Amino acid sequence: MNPTLTIDERIQNAITRVAKVVFPTNINHHSTLFGGTALSWMDEISFITATRFCHKPLVTVSTEKINFNTPIPSGTIIELIGQVSRVGRTSLTVDVAVFLEQMYTEERTKVISGQFNFVAVNDDGRPVPLF
Repeated sequence: MNPTLTIDERIQNAITRVAKVVFPTNINHHSTLFGGTALSWMDEISFITATRFCHKPLVTVSTEKINFNTPIPSGTIIELIGQVSRVGRTSLTVDVAVFLEQMYTEERTKVISGQFNFVAVNDDGRPVPLF
């Protein structure tokens, strides 16, 4: 970890963006993305973001405020964006936003948002300082 970077610079450098196509293998009987799949993708993006921020072993300890605002249909693109929003001594919070994009238009809508809380741990699973 570069000790000369400020917290704000670390946050900026850790922003993670991933785009995915919603394929039929990921949909439910309503032809929309399974909520559990969306949560899994969000947890993965938040973990990558948190790891890029502090470069320490981390565990997810909780999620908060997961809001599913709009169904995500099969055959669309989603972009997941993770950004660190809170930094503590041993823990941090990552906000994840999911945007729905139609493949053949420029339409883009925020459809899911949530927060994921992490704690940095040592080999024994005990909390350790982020820095």
